[in-house]
Amino acid sequence: MNQKILIVDDDKNHSLMLTTLLHRKTGYEAVIKQNGKEALEYLSEENAAQRTPLVVLDINMPVMGGMETLEIIRQRYPDMPVIMLTGNQDMAQAVQAIKLGALDFINKPYEGERLAVTVRNALNMSSLAREVRRLNQTHEGTVTFESLIGHEAGLMQTLGVARKASAADIPVLITGETGTGKEVMARAIHGESNRAGSTFVAVNCGAIPSQLVESVLFGHEKGAFTGAIEKTSGKFREAEGGTIFLDEVGELPLETQVKLLRVIQQKEVEPVGAARLVPVNVRIISATNRNLTREVAEGRFREDLFFRLNVLQIEMPPLRERKEDIPRLAEHFITRFCARQAWPPKPLSESAIKTLKDHNWPGNVRQLENMINRALVLSDGPSLEVGDLILNQGAAENSQERQGNVRPAEQPAKSESEGMFIELFDDEGKIKSASDIEREALLKVLDYHGQNVTASAKALNMAKSTFYRKLAEAVQAE
Repeated sequence: MNQKILIVDDDKNHSLMLTTLLHRKTGYEAVIKQNGKEALEYLSEENAAQRTPLVVLDINMPVMGGMETLEIIRQRYPDMPVIMLTGNQDMAQAVQAIKLGALDFINKPYEGERLAVTVRNALNMSSLAREVRRLNQTHEGTVTFESLIGHEAGLMQTLGVARKASAADIPVLITGETGTGKEVMARAIHGESNRAGSTFVAVNCGAIPSQLVESVLFGHEKGAFTGAIEKTSGKFREAEGGTIFLDEVGELPLETQVKLLRVIQQKEVEPVGAARLVPVNVRIISATNRNLTREVAEGRFREDLFFRLNVLQIEMPPLRERKEDIPRLAEHFITRFCARQAWPPKPLSESAIKTLKDHNWPGNVRQLENMINRALVLSDGPSLEVGDLILNQGAAENSQERQGNVRPAEQPAKSESEGMFIELFDDEGKIKSASDIEREALLKVLDYHGQNVTASAKALNMAKSTFYRKLAEAVQAE
């Protein structure tokens, strides 16, 4: 869903000139309407308002003028920024437009750079408003199925099962490859359930040291073990009355699986070092990228716990199977990243969108997000072009092995590690510059980790911000 600025002006020549100017200065395409009535009809079309980050509105038009149109836009779309244009030097008219909610008022003729600055500021405000609204929804626990990108397209079939899961207070197991959005789906199920007003607690089971798993999940008493200097309640009790999300549940040690089974059966937890059980009222949603049926067969996961967790299973489709959602996902990540950086958002060119849709995405949605963030850091133009995207189609060949955890990431197979070597000499036999070697190293590590910047930075023992900076410096020095 490519975003386009809405230009409303009955002067066709001016509209075409303005379209060219905005595209050159901001990278955005435009939709042209000749009066307020046409503009409002356009905005009422499905998804049109969502893909319109800004309206540039002339005041004097036939059928429905700018002031009347502005009032209606403010009522129907309160967060949509509007810039007013006029050929009259009427200060009273400008004051009225600002009072009605216009972001700015510009007289014709105007300087192109003056308008471009105003438009970029308006786009940035629009981006910030959407991000604040999203963060407020997440904070309030109001993530719903309709807020998921793909609810009307690539995720439609999956959401049919998820809606049934939200209506019944039963354990749910969400499966799928790494990076497909399992936690987002869990939050949406919680947000649509009768526990929506209560706490949602997410726990990454694979990130907890094995000796601390029980303490983190079930709590502990003061002095229960070395270092237990105070009593803790544990994640299950933190989620009392709400939902606990056990991500990477397949990573739990067998001894912890026994205790988790008892929690499900008896609805009680046993804090480490405690003399009595503590009742809990929580809903369990778990997730894994492992094949738990195979884990059960090989003795690494308890069969009785598997059946308890897998009352209803939801399979998250990989991004390569829902490519129709890629443009909207990319725009969402652009909006979010630019809002957090207080940068004006950059649109994707049509050729960049095609490139994204043609890619296989072994790292799924998470890889797409990381790639978009990196492209925004490195891009110098008003829009994201194909040259700003750094993709590695070949990484898909090894993605399925990684999803099944066949080998640790720090011990690549020979066929994969061979591609990690860096040649010190260029095609002319000269030693490459330090920046070229560093750039190649950064990109190879990034490709190996499926475009995951966090994992790549960790592998290189550097901060994520440092990784971004070094990559940007290496590319600029090329």
